[in-house]
Amino acid sequence: MRNKSIVAVDELIPRYFSEVAQISQRLDLDKIQLMVELLGEVRENSGRLFILGVGGSAANASHAVNDFRKICGIEAYAPSDNVAELTARINDEGWESSYLEWLRGSHIRGNDLVLVLSVGGGSTEKKISMNIVHAVDLAKSVGAKVIGIVGRDGGYTATVGDAVVVVPTLSPDLVTPHTEAFQAVIWHAIVSHPSLKTSATKWESL
Repeated sequence: MRNKSIVAVDELIPRYFSEVAQISQRLDLDKIQLMVELLGEVRENSGRLFILGVGGSAANASHAVNDFRKICGIEAYAPSDNVAELTARINDEGWESSYLEWLRGSHIRGNDLVLVLSVGGGSTEKKISMNIVHAVDLAKSVGAKVIGIVGRDGGYTATVGDAVVVVPTLSPDLVTPHTEAFQAVIWHAIVSHPSLKTSATKWESL
């Protein structure tokens, strides 16, 4: 008799990858192109890119910072990369204001850009990812553009952002893995764009 857990995996894996293919076909490519253009403007105007994420999206933010700096020559930072400052701000000022105060400490200005990587995009109604909500509000208040790669309905980020790609939801039980996976798929497409890419990646240059 087959193990029930193995049967469950057998059912999940084909569905997961079928949905990956479907999501790829449903992405808003015009929004991705607009993100490329906004990032190009930031580099041209000597602005900075601030990448905000929480949980798995924070790990994605760290990876993306590397790619935008190394491949595209864009000055990029993520608040989650400095654990000492981030935890000090959380301890002293609170979680909800932690990213806002970090951006304020970075002297965010109008020629900068904020990239939000988030499963839900933040919600004022449900009080979820309020640190992202407040950070986005600060960015908009100084005239900085806000872009994002988010899931579900895009949340607050999609409401106020300038170019926000919402990863389509096909199954409620796979929202997080698909959203965080497609964050990487989309930003890798962006950093590979010929209008942004300034340095060859290692294996492609051999």
